[in-house]
Amino acid sequence: MTKIIGKVSATENNPSTIDEFYFWTDKKQILSPFDIVKVCHEGDSITYGVVEEINHITDAPSHFTSYISSDFGDTSDNIGNMNRLGMNYIKARVSCNTKNIYTPVLNGRQVSLCNEDDIKTALGLNEKEVKNPLASGYLQMYNGDSTIKVKVVLNANFILGPDGAHINISGISGLAAKTSYSMFLLRAIQEKFVLEQNQSVAFVFFNVKGRDLMAIDEPNVELSKQDSEIYNSLGLSGKPFSNVHYYYPYSKDKATANVQSYAHPDDVKNQVAQGKASKYKFTYEKCTDRLDLLLANEDDSTGTLESCVNYIINGQEPFQNVTTWQTLLEKIDECTRTHSNGGNKNEIQVTSWRKFKRCVSKAIKNGMFNMNLNDNTNEIDLTEEIANNLRDGQVMVIDIARLDDNAQSFVFGSVARAIYDLKLGSDRDNVPDKIVLFVDELNKYASTDVPKSSPILKQLLDIAERGRSLGVILFGVEQFRSAIHDRVKGNCATQAYGRTNAIEVSKPDYRYIPKVYQNMMTRLTPGEYILSNPAMRSLVKVKFPMPAYKQYPNG
Repeated sequence: MTKIIGKVSATENNPSTIDEFYFWTDKKQILSPFDIVKVCHEGDSITYGVVEEINHITDAPSHFTSYISSDFGDTSDNIGNMNRLGMNYIKARVSCNTKNIYTPVLNGRQVSLCNEDDIKTALGLNEKEVKNPLASGYLQMYNGDSTIKVKVVLNANFILGPDGAHINISGISGLAAKTSYSMFLLRAIQEKFVLEQNQSVAFVFFNVKGRDLMAIDEPNVELSKQDSEIYNSLGLSGKPFSNVHYYYPYSKDKATANVQSYAHPDDVKNQVAQGKASKYKFTYEKCTDRLDLLLANEDDSTGTLESCVNYIINGQEPFQNVTTWQTLLEKIDECTRTHSNGGNKNEIQVTSWRKFKRCVSKAIKNGMFNMNLNDNTNEIDLTEEIANNLRDGQVMVIDIARLDDNAQSFVFGSVARAIYDLKLGSDRDNVPDKIVLFVDELNKYASTDVPKSSPILKQLLDIAERGRSLGVILFGVEQFRSAIHDRVKGNCATQAYGRTNAIEVSKPDYRYIPKVYQNMMTRLTPGEYILSNPAMRSLVKVKFPMPAYKQYPNG
């Protein structure tokens, strides 16, 4: 039998409604926001409520009364001249009723703590009722002797489709939380969902910080016994990712083992030797139709830079016989000279070519923009790799952490287009049903500051709006949710909120979240996230274990 902790209190100023109710409880009863309570209701039904606000009140009409009753300000450890009567009263948000009876709960009804089955029912977390359950962490409820741990399962149909798609994960940097939680969910998908649901899923990750994701197939030897037990309780193996291949940008610098990466050269050599790493290049002949991606970060409201790109793609003089990046730069340089226009009014102005040169020359000089591929040294073209070799269960990790912004945008845009082309136009018979695209630092590509003409922004908007029907799923991660384009975050069925600051939670994005939960977001600890999912009946604060793959210091 569950513990009775108080009774419903419906007053003139705080009545019970179909959405919320109040109850009093002993001042020593420990409760926290997100805890679940239950009330017996009409028709032998049960109404469940989620704790929102907790208040303590005494019979003192004012603080001055309390001061006087303590012998006019005596701060010694005694009860003063009068022992004040006190209690806690709590506001709870209705999450559900077992018989769908949503009339207000009545004054004086007993309020009880819940057992594990009650909590699952209240939040819609019962694995027997959740279609395609995906382990997403665990929640811990009631501090003290009544503590309960409950496995949290999300309906994978609202993450990978068809009912909904995409997840947005936010939180300030430095807490090792956003990437860790993303990888926890993605590993759970690779391990359980693919095996149990008979659908093929492939993964494409971008490594954007140090070497965070450059050893996700190697075990975390420092994983604690407690974390291992948590993985076991969630039905997960606690093993690192499987079937992983790493892709490093090529570099001409032999001192860095021909890659430009934060990874140690010896680690790269070992991965190449084991056949699980390659170096990627971009040859001009295969990238002509992607030149616009070099301008993703440039404001082109007048269409000037786009005109330059179209001029080159159409092979107009002097670009008709260009076959290498170096030749391209030489021809662009010719166009920056005054005499090259020859007085033709229909040609692009010299000043426009000069601006175009400034925008693309630095990126093109990067070593990954090369003349040809050398198969003997594991050099590949990323778009061809996706088109021909992306298979069920495979994880592609593409390292862009050490590239400049324009080069990063080019790589990301090329990969996103290749994934879309694979789903739309490939004649392969083994194209994965779902392709999950993990993008950290999403603000670089889909923030409100990104130029509206950015081809990468357009690509991300298309993925967010049409990806569900195509099987292209976005896992987007950023520090500040409020800075992300409304159409991107608005199309994410699942939202995960990590620790953030008071300025961020004051933004309109958080308006619908109760104030007490907003305040809690400013003090979440590593390993905690607040989840919102259409299939859950309330926001849920979940915990998750440390990553099961190798962790680098400060990474």
